[in-house]
Amino acid sequence: MLKQNRCNLILGILLLYCCNLSAETTSFVNKSEKDQVREIVRHVLESNAEFVDKLPKDYFKDLIHGQSPIATLVTCADSRLHTHALDVHPDGDIFMVRNIGNQVSTAEGSIEYGVRHLHTPILFIIGHSSCGAVEAAMSKPSNLEPSIWRELETIKVVGNEVDSHTEVKKSVESNVNHQVTLALKKYSKEIDAGNLTVFGGVYDFRNDYGRGNGRLVIINVNGKTNPIEIEKMQLYSFN
Repeated sequence: MLKQNRCNLILGILLLYCCNLSAETTSFVNKSEKDQVREIVRHVLESNAEFVDKLPKDYFKDLIHGQSPIATLVTCADSRLHTHALDVHPDGDIFMVRNIGNQVSTAEGSIEYGVRHLHTPILFIIGHSSCGAVEAAMSKPSNLEPSIWRELETIKVVGNEVDSHTEVKKSVESNVNHQVTLALKKYSKEIDAGNLTVFGGVYDFRNDYGRGNGRLVIINVNGKTNPIEIEKMQLYSFN
């Protein structure tokens, strides 16, 4: 029932966008707007209840009084990329920072807290397939608000052909590498002291790299982007 409700919600949202949120489409699948909102909130609460019910009683015991994450992770706010795709049990592991385009400059304070106050030994910067922020930086659509444009300023892309999967992939990589470069400059002392390693990667749900849908592909390690060199680091424990 919950899955069916979710499908109905997705269908309704698509209809709303296609009709420019017109008054005629504020009700879909015979439900009022208030009922839609209630159903979405109920879905979130039910999902939370399901999560909690599966946990052992002492699950949060070691998390109550503080945190010591193993990595600071900067990734895109895109709804197609979530923590469970990168860490099955992220609680206490990942200091997560999200923004459009997985950028360093627009979340500088949050990242700095993870690196310099929580002292995570790793800073991940993770882009993803078909990134809308990257495509916007490529195509420069005229209908974006100034606040969004301000958050796209430090995205570095190559080309402007958003219909080309190859060009979008290259731009996603270009942006990840650019963000890593910014991080290397800011945290050079930590890196030189051997206290921090910066990794850049792409969450590849399109299978652009041919390794399977949903794989995380590491493309940058402390500024090194040669795939052969990265392969020699033996980061992957699977074929």
